[in-house]
Amino acid sequence: MYKTSQLKNLCLLTIILLTLVVANITYAETKQPPNIVFLFADDLGYADIGCYGHPYAKTPAIDSLAKEGTRFTQFYVTGVTCNPSRTGAMTGIFPARFPKYAANFGFAERTTITELLKAEGYKTGHFGKWHMGPDDSNGTYGIDTIETIGKSQNKSKGRDDDLYSAAINFIKENKDGPFYINVWGHATHFPVNPPRALVDKFRDVQLDRNDFSPSMQHKFDESFVIDEDLDESIRQYLGDVYQIDLNVGRILKTLDDLKLGENTIVVFSSDHGPAPVKLTDKGVREYSKNMLGYAGEFRGGKHSQLEGGIRVPFIIRWPGHVPAGRVDTDNVGSFIDWLPTLCSIAGVKALPKNLDGEDISAAWFGGQQKRKKALYWKTSATGSAPAIRVDNWKMHLPRKNRDQIQLYNLATDSAESINVANDHPEVVARLKKQLRVWVNELPTEYEKNK
Repeated sequence: MYKTSQLKNLCLLTIILLTLVVANITYAETKQPPNIVFLFADDLGYADIGCYGHPYAKTPAIDSLAKEGTRFTQFYVTGVTCNPSRTGAMTGIFPARFPKYAANFGFAERTTITELLKAEGYKTGHFGKWHMGPDDSNGTYGIDTIETIGKSQNKSKGRDDDLYSAAINFIKENKDGPFYINVWGHATHFPVNPPRALVDKFRDVQLDRNDFSPSMQHKFDESFVIDEDLDESIRQYLGDVYQIDLNVGRILKTLDDLKLGENTIVVFSSDHGPAPVKLTDKGVREYSKNMLGYAGEFRGGKHSQLEGGIRVPFIIRWPGHVPAGRVDTDNVGSFIDWLPTLCSIAGVKALPKNLDGEDISAAWFGGQQKRKKALYWKTSATGSAPAIRVDNWKMHLPRKNRDQIQLYNLATDSAESINVANDHPEVVARLKKQLRVWVNELPTEYEKNK
């Protein structure tokens, strides 16, 4: 039998324990969903930053982001130029499905990630490059604050300084969250012409072409035709990359200063592969010699569906959720998965129908997640050549059957250097059928301009 004093103590202990349990339940139910910061570079190559293997780049902030989060090596964009890449990320729909070019007409009835998150109570913002339709006024696509800022007025700090400053102000104003922001810079899009102070950070760089893959050598050749001083050309490009890193560092410092880092997903990536050196019938375009973006071992770049055009750096940090210091070389992801994955994390229940992407949050959180859906690429032209990736197989169909089919096993040939189509007729037949089914779902006509 308990004494009265013991019963009182037992009741008091029970009340305390129940209070703690209820408090924990309440915290679990009311814990704020994460803030989301999407840092998107323009035309930055897969290997243009230090942690992805560039021999000369100075990117301490981005490299630190990778150390504090996970770096993916098999991540893709949905298009080979600016708008298609953004279209897939914002809508979860392959851009070739849109009969009207979204850069000029917008996303029509398609629901965007920003609309879905706004409905869940997020404050939403967009800063920098737009290229998603004719209307960039506040409220478009559920984005509360839109500032399509061009080159910075303070040219000494690099062209993206102003748009990052605007994004930082938005973070400060909405620190109580949750918030979602696109921070979409202009570097390293043509023309690459950074301030001298940034270029001088690389004054000691002397180009050794042997430090780069065979796929990069043609760009050096083309730049050399314009200007034989390749050292200066690559210093210019490195300076532009360096200003991206400086701005990323500013964002990370802001989050730390506001103590928001623990509950903020930060993603850094690029909208597609590096732009080519440009030669025209009229001669040489100014600053074209500086377009020395590096895709590493991969062939191709901007405008190409080869790996160098569509495989991009992808770094994600979310302390306590995304493993720190991890390099994921196995999971295959794409920005077509951006919408369903973020919706899963943020607790969005009702997703748009017929999404092309899938929830890959398990891969973000460090698990092994076999991809369920194929990845497709095709430009918005009726007769353009499509490509598909399923498992480790990547196949390119020729444009209007003018060339041979290309098939590559990316597990053994990520550079797409050896066409094995003749060795695997069964794989060709299977993927060709699957790709044709997808192409037959696409519009038969496209409208480019209004």
